[in-house]
Amino acid sequence: MDITVHFATRAIEAVRNVALEEILPRYRAVAASLKEDGSLVTAADLAAQDALVRRLRAVEALPVIAEEMPAHEQIAIFERGGLYWCVDPLDGTKNFSEGVPFFAVSVALMDGLEPLFGTVYDPIADEAFYGVRGAGAWLNHQPMRLPPNAPGLAGATAEIGLRRDTVPRLRGALKRHPPYARRLTRGSSALSWCHLAAARVDVMLHSGQKMWDYAGGALILEEAGGVVSALENADFWSAPPWTRSVVAARTESLHAEWRAWILANAELVEQ
Repeated sequence: MDITVHFATRAIEAVRNVALEEILPRYRAVAASLKEDGSLVTAADLAAQDALVRRLRAVEALPVIAEEMPAHEQIAIFERGGLYWCVDPLDGTKNFSEGVPFFAVSVALMDGLEPLFGTVYDPIADEAFYGVRGAGAWLNHQPMRLPPNAPGLAGATAEIGLRRDTVPRLRGALKRHPPYARRLTRGSSALSWCHLAAARVDVMLHSGQKMWDYAGGALILEEAGGVVSALENADFWSAPPWTRSVVAARTESLHAEWRAWILANAELVEQ
């Protein structure tokens, strides 16, 4: 499928309009509840998802895998293969529910395991990040390209998101002797990818993201010139798709330094 300017524009506007109509009016006005898996959901997540399904199908009539769908429906669409939309209607629900202005809507057009197009919209900053496989990345229609030089790991700002069951040795090493200058944990995976692509942070580590967390953002980062792998696998796109770890950086040299430190301190074996 060719991703035309017309297609990208329609998809981005669909995402932006849903955020403005379904999410922002509920900001600081709705409470969160717990799902069965312990994660949070609000009325904004559900309303945005319903609206996105309708609007994205009007752009391209394809199946939709969305975060708030039942797992068996997600798996059935994935196993059929081919083209489908992958949607996180509100990434950063905890932030949203607590009034923290760091959340986003993330949408990707997938072909099997590979994103062809991805967009992440930050409704607070009115920033629309997007990328097209093999064609580049943009922020509000301005080209994004990471500078060829980045600080060494010792001077880097790191975005870190680790679950409690992450390799204990790695968690301990990051706490006792962090290799970077500054650590952030801001609560929106999709936006973290985009801030790395915009050189607002330098490296990222996450122990497990769902497909809708990484599909759009990882494509945007790669198309901006960034580098990504998984904790256990140097090839990010061949790692298990449903819960995928992230080791990412602005440049190849910084990524190599970051990944080497992580592997050494987590006692993981390079694959």
